[in-house]
Amino acid sequence: MPKEIEVKLRMKDAARARKMLAKIGAKLARHPAASKDGRVHELNTLFDTPQGGFARHGQLLRLRVESPVGRGSKAATRTILTYKGPAEGAGRSHFKVREEYEVVVADEQSMHRILESLGLRGWFRYEKFRAAFTLPASSKWAEGLHLDLDETPVGVFLELEGPTVAIDRAAREFGFTPSDYITKDYLFLHIEQCRKGGIVVPQIAPGIVAGIPDMLFPK
Repeated sequence: MPKEIEVKLRMKDAARARKMLAKIGAKLARHPAASKDGRVHELNTLFDTPQGGFARHGQLLRLRVESPVGRGSKAATRTILTYKGPAEGAGRSHFKVREEYEVVVADEQSMHRILESLGLRGWFRYEKFRAAFTLPASSKWAEGLHLDLDETPVGVFLELEGPTVAIDRAAREFGFTPSDYITKDYLFLHIEQCRKGGIVVPQIAPGIVAGIPDMLFPK
C-alpha cells in the first residue's frame, strides 16, 4: 500500500530556507497551480463523522484546494481528496509513517456536498502557502525525495518526504539532526498555537478536542 514517510523541519523564515535549498542544488518543481515564484495557496478542510470516528482511530480525510498566488496567473486551481491512515510505530521512530491515498477531483463544491451527504462534516480548516522543490537527477541519493517549503500561520516549515536515508541526508545538509524532526501534523501544530494563545479550540465530539483525544494531547 502507498506509504507516506515524512518529517518537518522548523525554519527561521522562507527566504533563508530558499537559500539553503539553492545551496544544495534544489530547484522549483513543476506544479499545475503554482505561481511564478513557485508558491501555491492551499485551503485545507478536514472532514469527520459527528462523533469524531476518524480522529478516534488516527485517520484523516482532507479536501484541499490549491490555487495560484496573486492576480493574473494563468495557473489552474486543483482540488485533491486525501485519506491518511493511523501513524505506524508512533513514538518509536524519528519519522512519521502512514498509509496515504490521494485523488484529484473535478469539482470542489460537488465533492464537499458528497461528503456532507454521507454524514461527514468539515470541522477544521487551515491555510498555507507551499512551494515544492526537487533535487537534480545527478543527486542519486535523493531519488524519491520531495521537498516542500510551507509558510503557515504557525511558522515556516520544510517538509521532507521520501526514503528515510534520503530524508536523513537532506536534513544533515541543512544542519539538522533527527532530534530536530517534527512528526506532528499541521492540525497538531495549529492546536498547540491556539492553546498557547488562549484561543478556544473547536470541539468535534465529546472527549475529543479538535479531533485529538485529550489523553494524547493534554491541555
